[in-house]
Amino acid sequence: MQRLKTRPQFQVTLACGIVSRTAHFALHRSPLDRSPAGDSRPDHAGPDARPLFGVQDVWVGAMVPKRWARRAVTRNTIKRQIYQVSATFEPRLAAAAHVVRLRATFDRSQFISATSDVLKRAVRAELEQLFGRVADTGLAEQAA
Repeated sequence: MQRLKTRPQFQVTLACGIVSRTAHFALHRSPLDRSPAGDSRPDHAGPDARPLFGVQDVWVGAMVPKRWARRAVTRNTIKRQIYQVSATFEPRLAAAAHVVRLRATFDRSQFISATSDVLKRAVRAELEQLFGRVADTGLAEQAA
């Protein structure tokens, strides 16, 4: 599994739309052969251009905005959960770029501690549900 690192990789993946969502997360997926639209930079144009995704593999990125998780420790905990759950689903995911985006806050009155086991379990359960919805469909699309 590869991790998304550059802004263009995230932008291309987010532009493709949502393939799965839960109460707190959205999963975006993009085929690996997409290029940034309207990008006229020389490294993305011409026959000798470098591809945005260098390897045919499962690519995963995590977006956890401050807007939805104020504390850095909470953002880091959620990102770790995203990468751990995605690693368990990797064999069942299509070779594509995936971005998991936090789209709502976890209620601080219910999850008082920033790294409580209750929060980790809730995040993990939702992420498993999110990836479970697209895991097998991604392989079916790839085989067709």
